[in-house]
Amino acid sequence: MKSKMSTLHETILYINLNALENNFNYLKSVLKSEIKVFAVVKAFAYGHGDIVIAKKLETLGVNGFWVADFEEGMNLRKAGIKKKIIIANPGVKSYAEIIKYNLEPVIYNFRLLKLYGKKGCSIPIHIKFNSGMNRYGFNMNEIKSLTSFLKKNINLKVDSVCSHLSVVDNKSKDFITREQLQNFDTFCKLFSSYMKIEPERHILNTSGILRFPKYQKNIVRMGIGLYGVSNDKNLIPIAKLVSNIAQIREIKKGENVGYDASFKANSDMKIGIIPLGYADGINRKLGNKQGSVVIHKIHVPIIGKISMDSFMVDISDINPKEGDAVTIFGEENSVLDIANSLGTIPYEILATLNRRIKRIYN
Repeated sequence: MKSKMSTLHETILYINLNALENNFNYLKSVLKSEIKVFAVVKAFAYGHGDIVIAKKLETLGVNGFWVADFEEGMNLRKAGIKKKIIIANPGVKSYAEIIKYNLEPVIYNFRLLKLYGKKGCSIPIHIKFNSGMNRYGFNMNEIKSLTSFLKKNINLKVDSVCSHLSVVDNKSKDFITREQLQNFDTFCKLFSSYMKIEPERHILNTSGILRFPKYQKNIVRMGIGLYGVSNDKNLIPIAKLVSNIAQIREIKKGENVGYDASFKANSDMKIGIIPLGYADGINRKLGNKQGSVVIHKIHVPIIGKISMDSFMVDISDINPKEGDAVTIFGEENSVLDIANSLGTIPYEILATLNRRIKRIYN
């Protein structure tokens, strides 16, 4: 999928669609054959490019897509995506667009429930239950009022009941995950009993699929695992961010580097300037030797503060040339390692990558 324009870009996010296929197939292998898969492609598919990723997953047999808002869903439809698209946070202003583009809202409070109920249009909806995360969703004590409303508003077709796990990545807090799973089971049983229907159910994300497979229900939501960011060695990172050395300069002992003169050379040194900055999603906390990049397979430290469109590295111990490749993250410098060094999560590293970075798929 390369184009002539590709050669014009200095910084490129290379995305391996074969690795995406590997990850999808591996996660599918953990599931029972009848389990449906919704792929999470919100936030520009975690920075990887939602349209290309969704089109690839559609060819692999995914059953639907999970996005954050109506605009993400609308863009997928305009790009030709045919499968089910669920809107996690539909809001109250986007009703017309959701109907027009055949999108399906997650209903998580009575405000949304009443809005969609009074419109009178037949629409599939997905009821969200607060199983313990205390973010979105109906509480257990609201189930009678919820089901009573749904019985009176038969235009609302309950397609599924869902919830969200809060600590499934943290083994030391598995007791919380088990409590959430139990709460979800209880809610689903009561909901079905009151409504006299058996909607599909889903609560597992990637970590849930791998760690609590017996709670597969009818549907699972594959997110970060599709992109290969995991401690599971069977999941392959699909993205590699590469830039180059835009300029090399020599500085003397005592000279400063970057904004606020936050770095002062302790000796004569050689530095490289990389044309990538916090406007591109490079976290400013990586500055002043908190982070590194890879040049000629060697980790070199970032020095000074990261600027909006550039940052500097110490290349005193290697001998690169201007124009040489610089790997921001990839096999030698994983997104997981970068996130751990910052005390954050891989989602943040990927989702904040600016769309001005060229994506190339192969």
